[in-house]
Amino acid sequence: MELQLSTPALLFSAITLLMLAFTNRFLAIASLIRGLHKNYMDAPDKEMIVDQIHNLRKRLTLIKNMQLFGVFSFLLCIVCMYLLFHGFIEAANWVFVGSMGSLLIALALSLIEIQISTKALNLELKDMEEVFNNRSSGLDFIFKKETKKDEK
Repeated sequence: MELQLSTPALLFSAITLLMLAFTNRFLAIASLIRGLHKNYMDAPDKEMIVDQIHNLRKRLTLIKNMQLFGVFSFLLCIVCMYLLFHGFIEAANWVFVGSMGSLLIALALSLIEIQISTKALNLELKDMEEVFNNRSSGLDFIFKKETKKDEK
């Protein structure tokens, strides 16, 4: 199969959308960190806040690496197009493979970050479930229909 100039160009829109999603995740985490920092300053010994801070630090590192590999994939696509334009087909093929590999790594890191963010949400739910467990059994009371007393 011969690599054409339009092939790496097709990745531009996909990589750009991924970078936008990665940046949105970064901005959301930055906001969470600022809020947790304020909560931590009010109650520094609260274990859940400390766990969330550790969790956000891992996620921040993953997002930074996701962005790094996304940008590297984008740059390799540009180099690939340059090589194709100048007729260096074999080198362009290898650079394109590198670009796809970099994109694959960025997506794998994204999957890991999603798993960690789910863990963070479970920490929040665990804290709330303790309150709900004192009132009833789990979160089931939300779905139970209230019966009216003294119906005639």
